[in-house]
Amino acid sequence: MRPTTLQITDVDEARAILKQHFYALDVEVLRPAPGWAARFAVGGTDTVTLGDLEFGVDVRIRAGELGAYHVNLPLTGAMHWHQGRDEPQQALAGKTAAVYQPVGDTVVDQWDGDCRLLAVKIGRAELETQLEAMLDRPVRGPIDLGPMLDVSSGPGASWARLVRLVTGDAVHPDGLTAHPVIGARMREALVTGLLLATDHRHRGSLDRHTPALAAPGAIRRVVEAMRAQPGRPFTVADLAGIAGVGARALQQSFARYVGMPPMTYLRQLRLALVHDGLRAADPGETTVAQVAYRYGFTHLGRFAAAYRERYAISPSETLRK
Repeated sequence: MRPTTLQITDVDEARAILKQHFYALDVEVLRPAPGWAARFAVGGTDTVTLGDLEFGVDVRIRAGELGAYHVNLPLTGAMHWHQGRDEPQQALAGKTAAVYQPVGDTVVDQWDGDCRLLAVKIGRAELETQLEAMLDRPVRGPIDLGPMLDVSSGPGASWARLVRLVTGDAVHPDGLTAHPVIGARMREALVTGLLLATDHRHRGSLDRHTPALAAPGAIRRVVEAMRAQPGRPFTVADLAGIAGVGARALQQSFARYVGMPPMTYLRQLRLALVHDGLRAADPGETTVAQVAYRYGFTHLGRFAAAYRERYAISPSETLRK
């Protein structure tokens, strides 16, 4: 999804933008004000959509059933809402965030004109599949996340900081969220973090769950996959799927059998391949960037720092020698 930032002064236009990126909404201006303007900045993917939204005027919104999990995190002001037959709730900047389920008619009774919020839409399959991977067993949804998330302290505050970071990147034209490797990890962190920060019926199981370790043969399959395609944009979920276990089981199994997390092993493997590639390359025909990109490094600054830390020499010096 290409990041979009718009200044909007027409309710129909605002409705069209929100329908394009989020949901089909009925938007009603409660107290018209001359010269009002909405600002919408939207980015992300079809599975995790992120928005930095403000209307600039008090509105009421009827959304029906969302079909996705959704969180509204006010940065300023407040919003009042309810879903299904639940009691009306208030999300307040710095205090609470509103958490919506895929099912149940959704109504924002009042979105204050001074309320700027971050909107996080997570596809139903995306969140439920991630929970299954964390529990290592099937899950029947919807998950029934708690309707309010305390973002003033604890896990909720940590998750809110992550949302601000990832959303700020997602709505930027040059953000890394769209990158196939880094973006996938950012989205995975958002989904996992929400499951660990909110209340739901599986929360106790997540906190108590100790996954069975993967067999050595499964870890060997993962290592072989990394070596066969070192430049592939693997995520932890990808590697767990190859091993046939959940993400937590993969992490613990790698720590036991390999002595480090799987992504650390992959990074070390890639560094070694780049090192060998630079030593064998002709500096007149090859650049450091070409070799680094070939093996999955997309941020040259961080790559160069990691390379120097491991080999006590810069990549460019290795190539010249």
